[in-house]
Amino acid sequence: MWGYILVASLLGLGLWFTIKLGFVQFRYIPEMVRVLFDKRSISAEGKKGTSAFQAFTISTASRVGTGNLAGVAAAITVGGPGAVFWMWIVALLGGASAFIESTLAQVYKVPDKNQYRGGPAYYMEKGLKNRKLGILFAITITFTYGLVFSSVQSNTIRLAFENSFNVEKWMMGIILTLVVALIIFGGLKRIAQVTQYVIPVMAVFYLILAGYVLFNNFGQIPVMVGQIFQGAFGFREIAGGTFGGMILIGIKRGLFSNEAGMGSAPNAAATSEVTHPVKQGLIQTLGVFTDTLLICSATAIIILFAGDYAGTELDGIQLTQAAFENQLGTWAAIFIAIAILLFAFSSIIGNYYYGETNIEFIKSSSTNIFIYRLAVLGMVLFGAVAKFELVWSLADLTMGIMALINLYAILRLSSVAYAALKDYREQRKQGKDPIFYQDHLPGVDGMEYWRRDQDIAYESEKRANQ
Repeated sequence: MWGYILVASLLGLGLWFTIKLGFVQFRYIPEMVRVLFDKRSISAEGKKGTSAFQAFTISTASRVGTGNLAGVAAAITVGGPGAVFWMWIVALLGGASAFIESTLAQVYKVPDKNQYRGGPAYYMEKGLKNRKLGILFAITITFTYGLVFSSVQSNTIRLAFENSFNVEKWMMGIILTLVVALIIFGGLKRIAQVTQYVIPVMAVFYLILAGYVLFNNFGQIPVMVGQIFQGAFGFREIAGGTFGGMILIGIKRGLFSNEAGMGSAPNAAATSEVTHPVKQGLIQTLGVFTDTLLICSATAIIILFAGDYAGTELDGIQLTQAAFENQLGTWAAIFIAIAILLFAFSSIIGNYYYGETNIEFIKSSSTNIFIYRLAVLGMVLFGAVAKFELVWSLADLTMGIMALINLYAILRLSSVAYAALKDYREQRKQGKDPIFYQDHLPGVDGMEYWRRDQDIAYESEKRANQ
């Protein structure tokens, strides 16, 4: 699956979507930033859903985690510097896939009490008219994110604290499990509040340190870039038979990190209250670039500057800790342990929500949600005591299956995203802040939320409340 089908699907469809969308992930970067801080949303007035910025941070909570610190280190250890190049390719082409899946999540989202739900399971049911496929995806993402990926995150936290503070794995597992329990029983709004403040602070501090290392090694930057490109296309890798493995590990860790096309981020994109579905498509594309091109690259730079990554016995995050310590001093390993605690913990929170919204899709039941929450806590504890290889192998298997199901769906529904982008572009040319209604896409059904009468009903309710 990983050797042929998934690699071809990720890169091939990413390139196809890039061309069909007119290179939207590159041409619309200024628009992405503008939309991210757009205040014209109902949620800003306290109605329902999350703000565009909160939806961005919820999805980034899942993206920015062990993939950026431990995943990058593992990719370089196995595939060499060239693996970083293929992580970049997955992000650059995957930006188009991320745009389509998150736009579709908004198009087919549904209101649910004081929030919204949506994602691949919903657009499979409403867009493809295939509820069985939606249920299959819902089961897959719940198992992958809510359970398996949560164990990967807790495993990474345990390794980091074991390396820096010599904390017993069982003790770390129990502490993590208790703290996660306090958060996930608080609901979506609690998740949004936590990630809204934690994620930007984490990313900024981490990038500041990476920038400091970059500045101190400014003269070595051309050498580092040369290592990445030479490794990506080097005769040594081709002659040694490691070329294919390098591409594979780069794509695997790139997908784990930025999730473009996997079908996870659309679950967060659907929660946002925006005036046009394309706005969330643009925001989630920005999330892919933030994750891989900024944070993953920062980690890779530090590891390459430090050297001694070939043949190391260090596991993932421990290599990143060693690289920081090499560049910044002995205190840096402790900093990384604390940083990975925050990064990975926020990922557990984001992953939990993906599972919850998909359980609600299958059948709304407080009992099912309660059982799911207990299972999440169990996997957090399991990950903290399990072996590094086991949790990452489980992650590769389940995320591969999940991505294939989602890529099939967004290929079938891509014309809807194309039409939505065209509508958005035309309104922007007229100087408008784009607003979307169901009748903007004639012949496309399943978009009940975007009916004009729903907007009228809301406006009447808002006036009555005022």
